[in-house]
Amino acid sequence: MRVAVPLLGYAVLLGAVAPLLARASWVARSPRLAIWAWQALSATVVVSVALAGLALAVPTVPVSGNLADLLHACVLMLREQYATPGGAAVAASGTVLALMLLGRVGWRLAAGLLRARGERRRHAAVLAMVGRAHAGLGVTVLDDDRPAVYCLPGHGHRIVLTSAALAALEPEELQAVIAHERAHIRQRHHLVLAGAEALERAFPRVPLFAVAAEQTRRLVEMAADDAATARTGSLNLATALVELAGAGAPTASLAASGGHVAGRVRRLLAGQRPLGRAVVWAGALAAGALLVLPLVLVTEPALAATGMNTTCPLLEAPVTQQPV
Repeated sequence: MRVAVPLLGYAVLLGAVAPLLARASWVARSPRLAIWAWQALSATVVVSVALAGLALAVPTVPVSGNLADLLHACVLMLREQYATPGGAAVAASGTVLALMLLGRVGWRLAAGLLRARGERRRHAAVLAMVGRAHAGLGVTVLDDDRPAVYCLPGHGHRIVLTSAALAALEPEELQAVIAHERAHIRQRHHLVLAGAEALERAFPRVPLFAVAAEQTRRLVEMAADDAATARTGSLNLATALVELAGAGAPTASLAASGGHVAGRVRRLLAGQRPLGRAVVWAGALAAGALLVLPLVLVTEPALAATGMNTTCPLLEAPVTQQPV
């Protein structure tokens, strides 16, 4: 209990304050760092609650003695905890909480990945019949009077342009949006989105996960914008985004016209100054520390033990001394 309560409090605290990250001005200067921060915050809340459930089922206290004494003590402690109705109820509740939490997240993530993979395969099959390869650009062209550019990430990834987009965009603008889509593929943004959206679907009433998913959808587009402008310049991409504004894209694809186009265009034209490398590394380490802290809370009894002390993952109970 003494470990579970701090873990649950930590999860509640992060869940309450983490949405404030959406208002931070620095995220526009380093969207990749912001993506990692949202991932770390979301994962920390899930891990903290799951570990709290496991701590209720298998609490930890330091026990002294050799290995034989330790194992004997563990058996006695296990019997003591589950012999009382209250101890058994608490342990069962913690186990159910941890299993339900991890099971729901895993099921939603697996279901989302499989669904997206199937949709991409079906669309790829359609493109194989009606699309045509553009050797000069390395993309697939689809005849359509609506200008659109998108990518199908994952295995066998491809970038798709409609014929209207090919006609509407200048060569430099085409290179900019293609670089944007290649950044999506290279940085595996479909997996980043899958994780955020799985938590959003698994726990729709938790504001943190809803905000995290929405912010991640915006940030992956900004990260791809930065990768593209490093090669082609921000004005070409901004102009292309204006031309493609409002264009649709198939489900399970990533489109250059997605994720708050108006704000992205303003950001490109304003010329955001990126954060320094040292600041980015410090921020990444700080976000990682949030995720490590629950593990430290769980292992603290073991870390506190010194010398011959070790940790038995059960309740405190007397150790039977062996006769001399």
